[in-house]
Amino acid sequence: MAEREPFRWPVRVYWEDTDAGGVVYHASYLRFLERARSEWLRALGIGQMAFKESTGLAFLVREMQLDFLRAALLDDELSVTVAVKERRAASILFGQTIEHADGACLVRASVRVACVDTRRMRAVAIPADLILEPAP
Repeated sequence: MAEREPFRWPVRVYWEDTDAGGVVYHASYLRFLERARSEWLRALGIGQMAFKESTGLAFLVREMQLDFLRAALLDDELSVTVAVKERRAASILFGQTIEHADGACLVRASVRVACVDTRRMRAVAIPADLILEPAP
């Protein structure tokens, strides 16, 4: 079975994303990764606020591993990818990259999110009717 193309979200680097030298500050990459996962959900028709209000559930980052390969700079055009690597009963493992417009990989990330009951702050099973992958 062929692997699906990852979801892609474009990002432009602004001053607010950089340090005084115009190099992207390391914590900014976390925001880029988060935004791409949020837009991936939105592209699947899942608004996070509506999901939380209707179910009392939210996806929270449980674990993250990042490999910083190259720096991004002010005004760079980037592409952030999202691919589901594993789905468990109460969590999803994503593979993500941040790539420069020229195709160079700047950051590789592995991100596990847990489905959490926001009232009890406990992990719970992902609802069975929640479709988190596009149709083939």
